[in-house]
Amino acid sequence: MGHKSRLRRTISRWANADEDYAREMRATYVGGGHVAIGEAPDRELIELRGTVRSILVRPRGGVPALEAELYDGSGVVTILWLGRRRIAGVDPGRSLTVRGRIGVHDGVRLMYNPRYELMP
Repeated sequence: MGHKSRLRRTISRWANADEDYAREMRATYVGGGHVAIGEAPDRELIELRGTVRSILVRPRGGVPALEAELYDGSGVVTILWLGRRRIAGVDPGRSLTVRGRIGVHDGVRLMYNPRYELMP
């Protein structure tokens, strides 16, 4: 019984830490004219801010594509730069501002070739 109780407490701490992290991210990136990723409308020109959680290079239609998962505490959007294998400064943990339109493909929210700015 003690082991399960300890496991429950550990899982609860992780869940609370995730909630705290998400709240901190929203406070950092949402507001001041920037839309929350989780509330961003599809197909409208918008500006989003967040942190790059992961980077992946995979071909799309025979063309290399750099995929970055952008997170702001409210949601995630996949940023795709077609024809790119690398963009200097776009790395996991880096904060970005992106401007473009979100589309949905197979249930995944995507933004193709957005304008971007590296945040300090």
